[in-house]
Amino acid sequence: MTNRDFIVVTTTHDAEDKARAMAAAVVRERLAACAQVYPISSVYWWDGDVQSESEWRIDFKTRADLADRLTKFINDKHDYDTPEVVGVPVVTGSTAYLEWVKAETVQD
Repeated sequence: MTNRDFIVVTTTHDAEDKARAMAAAVVRERLAACAQVYPISSVYWWDGDVQSESEWRIDFKTRADLADRLTKFINDKHDYDTPEVVGVPVVTGSTAYLEWVKAETVQD
């Protein structure tokens, strides 16, 4: 595997407990090796106006080949009408860490 075989998938929630529950569910399903949850302030266009809300961001560390399954899982479990699900490729990373991500995610 190369660095490009890994991604970070991001989503957000409006409450910390929801974000932590989503993070735990994804890791439990082994669709990601780990998840980081932290508070953010979002500004976005919605319903014809600029919105500004506090949210909780979740970054999932996973393999690129799990992106579709992870996206479906997030969309199925999320309570937003249009949840953010964005995957960003890993362009560099520690070999040991990436091997750990590979080992701790579901193997088909």
